[in-house]
Amino acid sequence: MEVDEWTGAESVYDSSSAFEDASVVEDTVADADRQEDAPLFANTPVETAPASAPPAPSTGSTPTTGSIPSTRWEAQHPDVEERPDHPHAVERVIPRADVTMTSKRLGEFEAGRETADLLTADRLLDPHQIVRPEPEGTWQHFVYSISGHRINLGDGKRARARKELDRRIAASLNGGARFVPVLSRKGGVGKTTVTTLLGMALADARDDRIIAVDANPDRGTLAERISRSSGKTVRDLVKARSEVTGYNDISNIVARDETRLDVLASGTDPRVSEALNDRDYHDIASIAAHYYSIVLTDTGTGIVHSVMGATLDLADQLVVVAGLSVDEARLASETLTWLETNGYAEQVRNTIVVLNSSRPGTPLVRQDELEGHFRTRVRSVVRVPYDPHIAAGSAISFRDLQPATRLAARDLAASVVEGLRALAPAA
Repeated sequence: MEVDEWTGAESVYDSSSAFEDASVVEDTVADADRQEDAPLFANTPVETAPASAPPAPSTGSTPTTGSIPSTRWEAQHPDVEERPDHPHAVERVIPRADVTMTSKRLGEFEAGRETADLLTADRLLDPHQIVRPEPEGTWQHFVYSISGHRINLGDGKRARARKELDRRIAASLNGGARFVPVLSRKGGVGKTTVTTLLGMALADARDDRIIAVDANPDRGTLAERISRSSGKTVRDLVKARSEVTGYNDISNIVARDETRLDVLASGTDPRVSEALNDRDYHDIASIAAHYYSIVLTDTGTGIVHSVMGATLDLADQLVVVAGLSVDEARLASETLTWLETNGYAEQVRNTIVVLNSSRPGTPLVRQDELEGHFRTRVRSVVRVPYDPHIAAGSAISFRDLQPATRLAARDLAASVVEGLRALAPAA
């Protein structure tokens, strides 16, 4: 190629109207791909070579253009030395290695800066705009209704007391399962009834699981005090102990009442000399500890039986039931003495004594004197009044109990939970 040919090419570029469009990028990817390798002699300005130094003759079929771009991609990327191998290479963003993404605690922020934890509902919500719940109580609800829901006096005294009792019963327990045996050395004082009432009151107010185990080595009647039955007993759980892998396996054996209390019935096979022994109880306790927060145990009357020893060894809180007669009260006090002299003095100090009235009418003993005696030896005393619904001896419905009986059961449940919370967390 001669110098005059270069000069002619220059005149062509000067007169070309497409000179200003050389740096325009095509709108679609398809057009860009088709035109990437097209020569740009017609649209790209050419540097004029000095007349005194003509270019060397071409030695191949592809002309040597020097600084003149030969493709559209080279014209649009003049600072890139090599074109990527992939025609649609995607630029990847690599994070800097010297930047570590970590969360900051409140104390690590600079002074004057706040974290999201400080954006609480108490701080942000306008108390005048918050709709308070409808009050409970006759007078409070009447004022709330006639004022068009503008005057809310809050709950009445009775409603506040009920909600406070709910809060006490539902208080959280740390650690593993807690074991609460219910004891009595005399039959007929209402030990099984108290176990049922305590379990129902706990299950009705708490969110975790509660189970009552009939550990009477003879024939127990705990399962007959709830309206539902599974048809299975402690013997079935003992036989299937190696096959229990989840709560569903236990739920097929226990019976659950309307308050969500699970009950494990005592064995009823007359061919078995004893329904439960100490080894069986330990097996049941180890399984129950995995799936329940509180394990109630309805014990037998034999305090020296092997099952009683296994029960007391695991006990976190004791409940002793006393009847409202002279011999029943004295026997309950002697039970406390036996426990103190056999290594359970600490448990006795944290024990709850229940004065259960199982007969109608006014009791012959003075309950105040009886309560005063037991308060000198144990942590708390709870009175359970006579209830004809319980005296029938059939299944107990917690909703059908008299208000005084239901309140006494809830007081007992709250006292049990407070005693368990005062202990060190269970392993």
